[in-house]
Amino acid sequence: MNEDAYNAYSFLLDRTSRRVKQYAQQRFKEMGFNITVDQWLVMKHLYEHEEMKQNELAELIFKDNPTLTRIIDLLCKKGLTVRTLHPSDRRSFIVSLTKEGIKKVEQLKPKVKDVRFKAWEGLSERDFNQFKKILNTIYQNLS
Repeated sequence: MNEDAYNAYSFLLDRTSRRVKQYAQQRFKEMGFNITVDQWLVMKHLYEHEEMKQNELAELIFKDNPTLTRIIDLLCKKGLTVRTLHPSDRRSFIVSLTKEGIKKVEQLKPKVKDVRFKAWEGLSERDFNQFKKILNTIYQNLS
């Protein structure tokens, strides 16, 4: 395969990734979720792990620390998360959902699932498995 083909596939991958996020953000707004896709990712992972060190959460969702700090600041202002000092490391913070945050995740989870599944319409299980294999190979090539 020539360089132009590689560039075209890289463009398609980037374009699709951006469109998936734009679509989800548009639907979040239309449905009145009052959070962004990135805020949802933080809340979803906190829901699954109860509490996390902020730097571990950043690694898990592939966000740099300053970006994650801004996201958490906004979620704290909305009363959905709380940040506390780590008991044994004064340089670290523990982030967790508030009761209101837990309710919000439980309320939005089925709606977010429907939004996310839109991208997979018309694809078979075989298509999905092949796609997953390709994406994992690309990811491993760059690790």
